[in-house]
Amino acid sequence: MGDILIVDDERDIRELISDILKDEGFTTRLAGTSDEAMAQMNKEAPSLMVLDIWLKDSDMDGIDILKAVRRDNPDVPVIIISGHGNIEIAVAAIKQGAYDFIEKPFNIDQLMVVITRAMETSRLRRENSDLRRKDVTTTDMVGSSQAYRTLRAQLDKVTKSNGRVMLTGPAGSGKEIAARFVHAHSNRAEGPFVTVNSASIEPDRMEEVLFGREGTGRGIEPGLLEQAHGGIIFFDEIADMPLGTQSKILRVLTEQQFQRVGGGDMVRVDLRVISSTTRNLEEEVKNGTFRQELFHRLNVVPIDVPSLSERREDIPELAEFFISSFNKSQGMPLRALSDDAIAMLQTMSWPGNVRQLKNVIERVLILGADKGDISASEIPGTSNEVEETDDNRVVLSGSLATLPLREAREMFEREYLLTQINRFGGNISRTAGFVGMERSALHRKLKSLNVVTSNRAGARFAAVVEEAEEDA
Repeated sequence: MGDILIVDDERDIRELISDILKDEGFTTRLAGTSDEAMAQMNKEAPSLMVLDIWLKDSDMDGIDILKAVRRDNPDVPVIIISGHGNIEIAVAAIKQGAYDFIEKPFNIDQLMVVITRAMETSRLRRENSDLRRKDVTTTDMVGSSQAYRTLRAQLDKVTKSNGRVMLTGPAGSGKEIAARFVHAHSNRAEGPFVTVNSASIEPDRMEEVLFGREGTGRGIEPGLLEQAHGGIIFFDEIADMPLGTQSKILRVLTEQQFQRVGGGDMVRVDLRVISSTTRNLEEEVKNGTFRQELFHRLNVVPIDVPSLSERREDIPELAEFFISSFNKSQGMPLRALSDDAIAMLQTMSWPGNVRQLKNVIERVLILGADKGDISASEIPGTSNEVEETDDNRVVLSGSLATLPLREAREMFEREYLLTQINRFGGNISRTAGFVGMERSALHRKLKSLNVVTSNRAGARFAAVVEEAEEDA
């Protein structure tokens, strides 16, 4: 039913409580001094602690032990018992986070009611912690492109260390997924993963949210740093953190301890820090909006998360992954992507990156048919200069229809080749194979159309073009 640690300097009392609890099906451990109690806690945290407020021949009293338990094992409820009970001790214990207070000599029925309620609280806290650790946010990394393989290799390396990681990349590229991947494959996987949304927290509440608060009449309110103890804290969009808070976070990283707002005691934490940003933090440092010392503390292992335009080859795999995920989680139709839909997705602009692709797939599944392959016409946000009618006629629209033949053909060829090169991530050989041209002929055509290519950015139109690279 549960493991209960009983701490009392009177042997008869702790054995009496133990016998009562064993009769009810509980497992118990006993401690007569603060040293024995802390040794039991360090060995394995119990489901519940019953703690005497006064302990003879001990370096710590019950309040000291309570503070330590609340700091290091906040999910363990503590019931305080005392033969010297008064309202001041009860208030002090409750303010420090005790679940309840019982005065000696206690009524056995009353004790069992309080313990039963506390054990239920303990169970709910454990379930809540398990849910937080599992989290509904996926940690799956999907892809096979070179850009993806480079990212995956870097993430695999940092999972084996405890070093601080700085993830950079555009919004929606998957920085939080990368952080959760590190957590799930590290030695802290059993610990919590806590996200700090720096951009969404009001600046005047940032410290209370991070460090917690006490002395409010509601006992101790742990902050996000305390909740992340033993695991990973992820500072999302760290550049949005106020300067004043930055200096305090710097101290936490140095000392691994802090004070709650309104409190006087130091709270010790064991954390690994992962941060992310869409901005250039070195420029933020030069502008005086980000502390240089904090930048160097956080930027131990910088990792760039590529945009979706840098990994277009992964789009079909990502889209299929999202379709499968929506089917499992929400019962949406399990539809395949047609070839023309895949081509359309690979040639589209994705300013919102992977997050935008996920949203597009969700919209298609919600608004589209319940079965059959997804066609290009179902993809939202698509508009073509060339459309095909039911009787196989080609209808021109927009500016293309107003141009002379030579200019229209040149515009079409340029846009068509730009689209295909970007679709294949700047790979000229694969583009040439798809469009049915020799690679050298494609290079000459691109040069004549003023199209510049690069392996990282795909292709773009330029007014002035340098000589195309010779075939390898």
